[in-house]
Amino acid sequence: MRNQVDQSANILFLVLDALRYDAAQSLFEAGELPGFAEYLPETGWEKRYTPASFTYPAHQAFFAGFLPTKVDQHITPRRFAAQFQGSVSTTDRTFLFKEANVITALRNRGYATACIGGVGFFNKQTEISRVLPDLFEESFWSRELGVTNPNSTQLQFELAADWLQQTTKPFFLYINVSAVHQPNCFYTSNTKDSLKTHKAALRYVDTQLSLLMTALKKEKPVCCIFCSDHGTAYGEDGHHGHRNGHKTVIEVPYIDFLLK
Repeated sequence: MRNQVDQSANILFLVLDALRYDAAQSLFEAGELPGFAEYLPETGWEKRYTPASFTYPAHQAFFAGFLPTKVDQHITPRRFAAQFQGSVSTTDRTFLFKEANVITALRNRGYATACIGGVGFFNKQTEISRVLPDLFEESFWSRELGVTNPNSTQLQFELAADWLQQTTKPFFLYINVSAVHQPNCFYTSNTKDSLKTHKAALRYVDTQLSLLMTALKKEKPVCCIFCSDHGTAYGEDGHHGHRNGHKTVIEVPYIDFLLK
């Protein structure tokens, strides 16, 4: 993205909800993520800090342009950003917009925008869970796409492929992958969530990735952003779940690349 969107690229924003960095990186280093490895650099996932510790505020920040920040850089330049006074993280390569979020900004510039939801903040069953999906021109959610279905990622990516086949305009497609979020014990023989089942869920997502990436191969390149919105603690230093400041929650995996 640059200051002026010229509609030369489509955009995929894939959030692996609740995925912690150390789990993602250890599976990459063990050679257990062949699907993601096709798009990752030799060093694997980039470790970044999320702007929030749970889904709702993290996505409000993401959509305004506050993506996870680099751990070794004082100021991480932003790829896109809502305009506001005092910003020091925008550059001449940042796509700046007057709208409050990138979805509305791209829609106003002729993009088709769609959200394929996963976790509860995208289920549209309450007022707060309509806020994020209602930003998009089209939004999709069903119980089969949610956290309780072991086959959720397959169904999410199949839905994405169908939507992409029907879309003729440049697009911004957002997918909230629900599989890694608790409960994830059903990806093993365990009956309780743990770091082991967390990793097993990511292995499952990896087996489905080709469904999505094959569907993306259109005439125009696709700017891809893959990351997590927050991690999850499984008892480390007495911490459990998320919505806390433990490093297992704040450190998230990130990658962006251009799919040609």
